[in-house]
Amino acid sequence: MKFAVVFAAVLAVALAAPVEDRDAQVLQYENDNQGLEGYNFKYDTSNGIQRVEQAQLKSFGEDVSALVVRGSYSYVAPDGQTYTVNYVADENGFQPEAPHLPHA
Repeated sequence: MKFAVVFAAVLAVALAAPVEDRDAQVLQYENDNQGLEGYNFKYDTSNGIQRVEQAQLKSFGEDVSALVVRGSYSYVAPDGQTYTVNYVADENGFQPEAPHLPHA
């Protein structure tokens, strides 16, 4: 099920992308799946997109545990600037941080 959701999201982004982004090539890709303990991955593409993410299993009690995810992604916007978003997803929810994002 999770694969289907991720596949649908990637497909939607690819179909909405400008023509030059559709022709982007993967320049670097690394993936280390550690099963239930977590994972690490990163990739770079020829159109300036970069993403790095790692997840580790964290215990929140005797019978409650979940993956805590940390990562970042960068992209080149139509204005020519590279934007980077750093994020954490943990027991406090998804928490993105970037200078260009509005602050509460």
